[in-house]
Amino acid sequence: MCRVVVPVVVACMAGWSLACAQDTQAAPGAGRYAEEVADAVPRIERAVGLKFKRAPRVEPRSRAEVRAFLEKEFATSHAARDLEGSELANKLFGLIPDTMHLRTELENLLTEQIVGFYDPKTKILYIVDGAPANEVTTVISHELVHALQDQYMNLDSLQSIEGDDDRSAAAQAVIEGQAVFDQLVAMTGTRNFMTMIPGGWDGVRQQIRDNQGAMPAFAAAPMVMQESLIFPYLSGAEFMRDFDVHAPGKQPYGDLPTSTQQILHPDEAYFGHRKVPLRVTLPPPPGGPSRVRYANNMGEFDTRLFLFQHLNDQAAAIRGAAGWAGDEYEVVDTPQGPALVWVTLWGTSVAAGQFRDQLLQTITARYGAHPTRSVAVTPVEIGGHPAVIYVDAPAGAGTKLVDPAKVTVGG
Repeated sequence: MCRVVVPVVVACMAGWSLACAQDTQAAPGAGRYAEEVADAVPRIERAVGLKFKRAPRVEPRSRAEVRAFLEKEFATSHAARDLEGSELANKLFGLIPDTMHLRTELENLLTEQIVGFYDPKTKILYIVDGAPANEVTTVISHELVHALQDQYMNLDSLQSIEGDDDRSAAAQAVIEGQAVFDQLVAMTGTRNFMTMIPGGWDGVRQQIRDNQGAMPAFAAAPMVMQESLIFPYLSGAEFMRDFDVHAPGKQPYGDLPTSTQQILHPDEAYFGHRKVPLRVTLPPPPGGPSRVRYANNMGEFDTRLFLFQHLNDQAAAIRGAAGWAGDEYEVVDTPQGPALVWVTLWGTSVAAGQFRDQLLQTITARYGAHPTRSVAVTPVEIGGHPAVIYVDAPAGAGTKLVDPAKVTVGG
């Protein structure tokens, strides 16, 4: 799935968190955010446990300038290539409508959502003109954490991970999760701020749903986009709360999680016996590697979303993705059109069997009893690991698009 950052959670928490912050008045003119920044900097430093090496720079931007910035970012060769491949993959997984143009959707969604953002390329924190004052105060605290992070690690490189969406999502969860966690520590003055949030993280999620009327682009976005956008903030903040308990006073930068499984199950997959995701490499499909249009992975979280999209059963989706150990998918060109090849590895044969059963249910839910496409689900063993191969190809293309004996697995 395509990974982007939207401060929807930050904006939705602004209403209650403002009451915890000190009362500040914005100064007029170009430096009108100077007082908010000056007030927030020492509190952010105390919350994170790091000092700014240099003063953060803050500049205003109009909504039109934000849109122009996004269009420029999405037009880079790396972003354009990833968006094109991600759009096609999402459509083949049945996660977005066939008529959707992903780049336009993201530009609309981000333009609506962004109140402020830190750009690691320019090292500037931008605030959108005309944004509500309570949201500005909250977003400045959040984005100052990112500015501080960037002075102790390379945020730009983390945002440029290619071909490994699961690792990218895990890293993004730490970056956004720490910004949410320490922003709230700074604003409340306590590391036990959860007692101050009505309903905890579930309450925040409900607040997002309740506020969708004021966020039409977010409300109209497909489920996978909504959940992927919320994940790094809420699940990431929960991970950082656990990290704060296990390693008080330390930073996660030198040992970032490498999978969403470690974010979702930190005690058993990250802090305890570390579960390192298996790296799956697919052989060239029949006809040669030039036929591979796009390749990436799903990870446990996106596997959950895929199952939930088609089964509409959250508990079943969680069960079906449990035991995930690694995966890789490819969009392969055939004479009849693009096909999807997805190889998943599992920790136990029981987990593989459970996923296979739910995968068969998704096929029925998507295509009915008589699919118009060539779809196959094949349980196999790859590198000593239980595995499931899923192929979804145009009618007439056939499903023998990967040889399991030639799939390689690494740690």
